[in-house]
Amino acid sequence: MQRNKELHDFLLNKAPQLTEDWYNSMDKSDPTGVYSSTDPEVIQRLKQQNYEFHLNLIGIFKKEESEFFKDFEEWVIATARDKEHIETPTHFVMREFIRVRKQYMNLIDEFVAVSPGKYTNEQINLWKDMIIKEFDIAMVRFTEEKNNYLNDQLMAQKSMINELSSPVIDLSHNVGLLPIVGDIDTHRAKTILESTLKQCEDRNIERLYIDLSGVFMVDTMVAHEIFQLIYSLRLLGVSTTLSGIRPEIAQTAVQLGIDFENVKMTSKLSIALTEDD
Repeated sequence: MQRNKELHDFLLNKAPQLTEDWYNSMDKSDPTGVYSSTDPEVIQRLKQQNYEFHLNLIGIFKKEESEFFKDFEEWVIATARDKEHIETPTHFVMREFIRVRKQYMNLIDEFVAVSPGKYTNEQINLWKDMIIKEFDIAMVRFTEEKNNYLNDQLMAQKSMINELSSPVIDLSHNVGLLPIVGDIDTHRAKTILESTLKQCEDRNIERLYIDLSGVFMVDTMVAHEIFQLIYSLRLLGVSTTLSGIRPEIAQTAVQLGIDFENVKMTSKLSIALTEDD
């Protein structure tokens, strides 16, 4: 442990210069990303993140493993979700992890050279293996956390687009229209169901026209969700009229055994609106 502490103290003293050497030797010609930024605030934050990485990594030679991983995980999550790093291609970030890892390999050699013969090859290789292991973990976790964050953002945007693309339009007092356009997958179908029920309740809709003329294809789950929407609206006291059902959708409904017998249907929206005038 004492030898680990000696290495810890040596690396800790080198940390500020490590950050400066790393930034000064960086290829700043990347077409995009944090490493090519000329904004002083971004550069300062980047250097601070790099310095904090050193403080966390060096802790492996002094802290208990559980404490080390907790602190290291916090750095990984914060950096992976940082706006500038989110906008930086991941392979650029991996390149910098590899460059910093090389710095540590060189520093261990420098530390050993100060006291020739004091440390065994087994001990030296153990230190290097520890460094390599933690860099591997950091690189995998960074990639994973960034990917998770981007997926969360994508799902949130997709949900918002689905809600905005399926609005209930007020036609007159207590009468609304839900025009559904485009492909419908299971996720969008569930979003339409939830959004429509809420909109009808908020606007006191008593009759809703659901026009499917802009829908070209559905699977069995989507057809089921449409039926569930009609059934749920009925429970809320909202009567529905379906219009524009294409033959493919009708065929899917039949194959599913979905019974639209009690649902008012017309071939075109214009006919439905005329009949109810």
